[in-house]
Amino acid sequence: MATTTSSKRPATTLRCGNIKATIWQNVSEKGPFFATTFSRPFKDQSGTWHNSTWFGLNDLEALMTVAFEAKKWMTAHALRR
Repeated sequence: MATTTSSKRPATTLRCGNIKATIWQNVSEKGPFFATTFSRPFKDQSGTWHNSTWFGLNDLEALMTVAFEAKKWMTAHALRR
């Protein structure tokens, strides 16, 4: 079952500290649904911004908070089938 992002823009982005949850609307054979990715932006030595999916001990509380907020957002915006 292949899923595809329905647009290049996220449905929403939530942040807690330096951690962000990006929520995407996707479409499957069963219809549309939301999914989320988590990332931590950082600058490299040359000053270029990147996104990491690695989280250290100091990131975990913010990751849990933003994951909980993403769950609430996705539940509130659930696509009825």
